[in-house]
Amino acid sequence: MKKTVQQKLADKKYKIPNALVYKLLYKLVVKGSLEKKYNPTYEIKDSPADCKGPCFVIYNHQSRIEYVWLMHACYPRRLNFMVGYNEFFRSHLKFILRLAHAIPKRNFVLDLPAMKAVDALVKKGAAICFSPEGMSSISGHNQPVVNGLGRFFKKYSIPVYIVRLSGAYLTNTKYCLDERKGLIKAKAELLYSPEYLKSATPEEIEERTNRELTHDDYLWNKEEQISYDGHGRLAHNLDQLCYVCPNCGKEFTLKGEGDEIGCRECGFKARLDDKYNLIPVEKADKLPATPSAWFDMERKQIRDMLHNNPDYVFEMRVKLGRLPSYSYVTNMKTSIPCGEGVVIIDKEGFHYEGYKDDEPTIMELDYEHIWTFGMPLDASYVSFYYNGDCYDLFPESGYAIKMLLVLEEFHRLMANKWKRLESEAWMDE
Repeated sequence: MKKTVQQKLADKKYKIPNALVYKLLYKLVVKGSLEKKYNPTYEIKDSPADCKGPCFVIYNHQSRIEYVWLMHACYPRRLNFMVGYNEFFRSHLKFILRLAHAIPKRNFVLDLPAMKAVDALVKKGAAICFSPEGMSSISGHNQPVVNGLGRFFKKYSIPVYIVRLSGAYLTNTKYCLDERKGLIKAKAELLYSPEYLKSATPEEIEERTNRELTHDDYLWNKEEQISYDGHGRLAHNLDQLCYVCPNCGKEFTLKGEGDEIGCRECGFKARLDDKYNLIPVEKADKLPATPSAWFDMERKQIRDMLHNNPDYVFEMRVKLGRLPSYSYVTNMKTSIPCGEGVVIIDKEGFHYEGYKDDEPTIMELDYEHIWTFGMPLDASYVSFYYNGDCYDLFPESGYAIKMLLVLEEFHRLMANKWKRLESEAWMDE
C-alpha cells in the first residue's frame, strides 16, 4: 500500500547531513548566492565547530531565512535543523529538507516522532539547531519559549550554543514577504555548559533562555539607524500587524500602502522611513514609537478587555486548510482548501464549527492544550494542530492578529502555562 507523506515522515531515519552535500550547499547556495542578497555580518565568540560531541544551537527566530546565517555562523559544523512539520508538505522545500535531514516538528504540541529523531541524532553526535520560540517573530520582537524547554535541555545536558540575530526581521517582516536588504548581525557563543544544565532547575533554564533571547529589531534599529531597501513598500500590509488606529481607536480601518499607513475613518496617517522610523503625517499625536510598540499596545488592550469582561466571545468566519496525504502543496501555499466555518474563542478555549472535506466538523481545544496559533507564512492567517493534524485558518476579513491575541491572552487569563515575558510584565500592572 502506498504510504502517505505523513507516514513517510514518521518512518524516516535521521542522519547527520552528508559532508560533501552540506559543503556544496554552503559554498554554492549560502556563500555563492544568498548571503549577497542580505548583507550579514558575523561575530563568532564560541563556535559549535569546536564542540566534539553533540550539541544544540538555538537562536532568536526573526525571519524565514535564518538557515543562511546559521549555517555560516556554525560552519564547518553540519547542522540538523528542526523545521515546522507543515513545511515538509510544500513542493519547493521537500527535496532540500530531505537532503538536509531536517527534523519535522509540530509547533506548540508534544511531538513524539520529533523527540525520537532528536534522541537518535544526539546519540550520533549531531548538532541540532532550532528556535525555542517555535515560530518566527510576528512583531519584530521575540515570543516566550515553548513549555518544557528546561526539561528538554536537562534531559540531554549537552552544550547549548546561541546565535543572536539582529536585523533579520527588518529584512523579512511577517506582514510583508518582500526581501529588504540592509544589514543582519549574527553573534555566536556558548550559552549553557553541561554542568550548568545539570545544576539548574527547568524553570531557571526557561527563564534565563527567555532573557537571553529577548530582542526587538525595531528598538535595535532606533540606535543603529541602518537603512533597508523597502522598494517603496515599507508599510505595505502593515495593517495586518497594526490593526487599531492610535488616533480614533477603531479596528480594521487602517490601510498600509507604499511607505504610509492611514485610517479611512479619521484621517490619521504615518510614514515608515528606510530606517523603520515611524514619522507622523496627519492626526498622529498618539503614534506609537515603533510598529512593535503598536502591536504591544493592541495586546495590552485585549488583555485589559478580557480581564474586565472574561465572558467575552470572539467569533470570526474562516476558510479551513489542511495538509494533503499523497501530494505536496504547490504555489508557495502551506495547505489545501478543505472547508469553511466559524472560529469561536471564549474562556473555555478554542472552537471551530463548520465543515471539513464536506463533513460537518467541530474541533475544540481547552487552554491546557492550546496557548497560541502558528503563523506559517505571513500575518494574514494562522495554523493549529488537532489530533496531530495541521490546519490553517484563513479569516474572511484578512485579519488574523486579533484572533491570535485573543487566544493568547485568554490562555494567560485562564491557564497561564505560556507565561508573559519579563519585558512585557508592564502589561499586567
